[in-house]
Amino acid sequence: MTVAIHIDRLTKRFNNLVAVDNVSFDIEHGEIFGLLGPNGAGKTTILSMLATMLKPTSGSATVNGMDIEHEEDGVRKSIGIVFQTQSLDDELTAWENMDFHSRLYEIPSAERNQRITELLGLVDLTDRKDDFVKTFSGGMKRRLEIARGLLHHPVVLFLDEPSLGLDPQTRNHLWQYIATLAREKGITIILTTHYMEEADQLCNRVAIIDHGKVIALDTPKNLKDGTGGDVITIRSPKPEAIAGALNESWVSHIEQENGEVTISLQNAELHVSAIVTMLNEKRIPIDSLAINKPTLEDVFLSFTGRTIREQEADIKGGMQSMQVYERMRH
Repeated sequence: MTVAIHIDRLTKRFNNLVAVDNVSFDIEHGEIFGLLGPNGAGKTTILSMLATMLKPTSGSATVNGMDIEHEEDGVRKSIGIVFQTQSLDDELTAWENMDFHSRLYEIPSAERNQRITELLGLVDLTDRKDDFVKTFSGGMKRRLEIARGLLHHPVVLFLDEPSLGLDPQTRNHLWQYIATLAREKGITIILTTHYMEEADQLCNRVAIIDHGKVIALDTPKNLKDGTGGDVITIRSPKPEAIAGALNESWVSHIEQENGEVTISLQNAELHVSAIVTMLNEKRIPIDSLAINKPTLEDVFLSFTGRTIREQEADIKGGMQSMQVYERMRH
């Protein structure tokens, strides 16, 4: 596969704050690539530089083969972007929002209606095309923004926290649209998120960002496997017997505490029946058994020693302290 986005030692400073710190990675054509991390970690700043809205302090990047600093017009023609904050005109209809945007991109009138019709159909808004956007739900507005971002046939689509503020059902529906875009249209999608399940379900690869640095980058599966794999927890009146009985090569670690045995291994669902059969044959009783699979939150915790929520609280507290300090100075 060919590279859609190339980032080399990209850095952005705001006075003494290093928002993005020497970041480097490539994104392939047709890939859904996630920037995962707490709010304030630098995800949106990376996106803003790639979209030519911010100039890097140092380093470089190309989007669709064009330099973000020296070929800005070419980059902008190659990308679509959906911001965190809603940017539709609520006093226009869905069709009018799309039509206005297509004129800004100078899409020929002969193609305009066809593209708008096709894209409104893609996001299931054909029957609401003549309704004012102010009557739309949050999920409908998000879908319309995605359709609007695709009007000029971008090669790359940037989605900044695309499901922020949406209810779980609407969020799941939106994920289906995003996956369909990458699969059927071949569009490269880079999204920022702090939702673990969003990155896990959607992304081919994920870069975990913390304090402006990439602390891990791989497929969600490889990242989760790297934490030590799955864990089977068995409660039994004879925990020491369980620990002594399980000496299989696919068991990587066993711990025994307070009547529970925790067994670390890869692909627990493939081995759980063998464990139960083995313990039954040895007449070792089982009170309960649970399988726990690692999440991307576990990955973040393993790299930083903190959860994303805790990290967000620290960042928020730090920003408030800086604001108080600035007010005192002035």
